[in-house]
Formats: sequence, structure tokens, C-alpha cells
Amino acid sequence: MPWVPVGDARLYYQARGKGPALVFAHGAGGNHLSWWQQVPHFARRYRCVAFDQRAFGRSLDAPGGAGRRAFADDLRQLLDHLSIERAAIVAQSMGGRTAVGFAARNPGRVRALVLAGTTGGAVDDQLRAAQDEHRRSPTGRRSLALRAVSPRLRRERPDLAHLYRLIAGLNPPRPRDFLAPIPGYRGSSAQALASLGIPILFLVGEDDTITPPHIVRRAHQNVPGSRFEVIEGAGHSAYFERAEAFNQRVARFLEEAGWAAQPQ
Repeated sequence: MPWVPVGDARLYYQARGKGPALVFAHGAGGNHLSWWQQVPHFARRYRCVAFDQRAFGRSLDAPGGAGRRAFADDLRQLLDHLSIERAAIVAQSMGGRTAVGFAARNPGRVRALVLAGTTGGAVDDQLRAAQDEHRRSPTGRRSLALRAVSPRLRRERPDLAHLYRLIAGLNPPRPRDFLAPIPGYRGSSAQALASLGIPILFLVGEDDTITPPHIVRRAHQNVPGSRFEVIEGAGHSAYFERAEAFNQRVARFLEEAGWAAQPQ
């Protein structure tokens, strides 16, 4: 079975394809299964790695374990186990914490970075104010579960919306504060991301009500040299809702970043 020990836990992963390494880091509503529309597509040109972060999917956190604080180091140990020295990373929402933390702590190991539905922590006071205003709005006060996919998807593709809920339902229970921000933390990853000198794409769904486009755009502006794109007709889970458009944007970005192999 594809497991790797990481400190006090074990990570479940799947690897498919050959070529430059491409890692997929899921969000809080997902696990390795979330990428079912990406892995087969990209495995024609990449060595794709999808994994369950600890406390998600089949990767159980140890009782009293390190939790999300270990996400970045878990990824390092996974890539070391797979003998992957450099990789591009596609990170969705919560996965942005993992990808940014790993990239900042391991300079040179990330070749290109896609931050989808997340600020990647590239915040400033103006962005924090915008986030606070959004959280106080009627839309921002709705549950995250209701906002994980767009109303349009639930209306037009109830089958996909149902599948999203089934995949999310496979995650084990976690403490309610598992992903809570550190009290009083006012840091920002913007400078660290800019200093990496790698191609970075901020990608967001047009109808994202968890990290709306205007907030993600501000994060992009905080990271000089990064790119920003919007996927029309998609909500927070653009990779799931509009997979073809998502895959096209990511593929083009990776090719322009010079991280691609010839089709097999």
C-alpha cells in the first residue's frame, strides 16, 4: 500500500505517470480523491502525486499529534520518500498552507506554484480588512460547507455536487479548531513568496464566496511577478466544478514556466 511514515503519522498517497513531478495538495473539503479530474489528465505528461494530508482521507493524525503545523514537513518527507527533488505544486484552499510552507522552508524544491482558491497567506492590512468585511457580510456568514461549491453547480450538475459531498464525507472527524488561525498572528507570506523567484499563479473561481476574486487579486498584487486568473462560472472548488477550464489554465501556466514534458 502507498503509505509513508511522517513523524508521528502516516500519509496515504497515490503516484501516477512519468515526467516532471506535479503534486496536488487538497483543501479542507477534500482528500486525494478530489483530484480525479486532474490526475488522469496531467499523468500523460507528468509524474502526478496526490496525497491525503494528515487528518484527512486515509491519513490519520496521531492522538495529540502535530496537526496542521506538520503539513509542510509532511510534504517534504513524502517527496523525499519518492526521491522527488523538485516539483510543481497545485494547491487548493487549505492546501495553500502546505505548499507555501514547504516552498518557503525548502528553497529550490518548488519549480512552479498554483494557488487556487487561496491567498497563500500573502496578506497585508488592506487584505485583512477586506477579509473581515467579507466575513461579516450575509454571504460570508454562511457555512463553509454550503459555500464549498457554487449554487450553479448544485443546480446544473447535482451529480457532481453529490460526488463532492461523498468525497468530503470520507474524511475522519477532526477537532473543530483544527484549522483555526493562530491567535494574534499577523504575519504574511508575501515577501517569502516573492523572494522564491518562481512562477506563481493565483487562480480563483468567478463565484468563489470563501475567497472571492477581489481578495485573491489583492494577494496576487502583494507578490510581485505573480499571475492572477479567474475561472468563469466556478465557485470555490474550481478544479472540481470547471475541471476542463482549470486544467487548461494550469497546463498553460506550467508549460510557460518550462515545467512540462512531451506527451507519452
